[in-house]
Amino acid sequence: MNETIRVLITDDHSIVREGLTLILETAESIEVVGEAADGAEALKLVAEKEPDVVLMDLRMPGMDGLTAIEHLQRDQPQVAIIILTTYNEDDLMLRGLQAGAKGFLLKDTLRQTLLDTIYAAAKGESLLSADVMSRLMTHMQKGGGEKRPSAPTDTPLTERELETLRAVADGETNKGIALQLGITERTVKAHLTSVYNKLGVDSRAAAIAIAAQNGWLSDMPN
Repeated sequence: MNETIRVLITDDHSIVREGLTLILETAESIEVVGEAADGAEALKLVAEKEPDVVLMDLRMPGMDGLTAIEHLQRDQPQVAIIILTTYNEDDLMLRGLQAGAKGFLLKDTLRQTLLDTIYAAAKGESLLSADVMSRLMTHMQKGGGEKRPSAPTDTPLTERELETLRAVADGETNKGIALQLGITERTVKAHLTSVYNKLGVDSRAAAIAIAAQNGWLSDMPN
């Protein structure tokens, strides 16, 4: 990438912030512009430092990560947010993605996965790891029972839009989806725009979170 990506790290543990800073300082085209210990400090630093990407812990004293994400999406929607946590809390993960986060990573994630997710978020894309997608699917299946609509009749999405969203959930790029479905990349983008409009979201991650909660992904015919 040609332009430097400005990153703000938000976590209440200094050792986590320091560790992430050490990793990111060795990465190409990434600059750590600040560290915050809670959501309120993150909001202040975002206004001052104007980062491109914020790594956001979910559980912090004072203002938590979810509240901070909601504020940022309302006041600084151009900032890409990546949830970074050690907690195995799938409800929080879904809420964070629906609130507008571009991705979700565990703190013990591999260095390259962390960097790839930051690069993708800076370009306005969402990159959910296979582990995260597996957890989304498992969570949806466990909570399923009563509220598992069958696709496509109980969803506002068309069959082609569902196919596109399922490919996104599998980690495919727009180019990969186009090849898989035999359509152009422009058509893929059009399908995704329609999906976002129908679901009232503005990112792949949020669309996947809603689809997973409603059972639309696993219930789709192969």
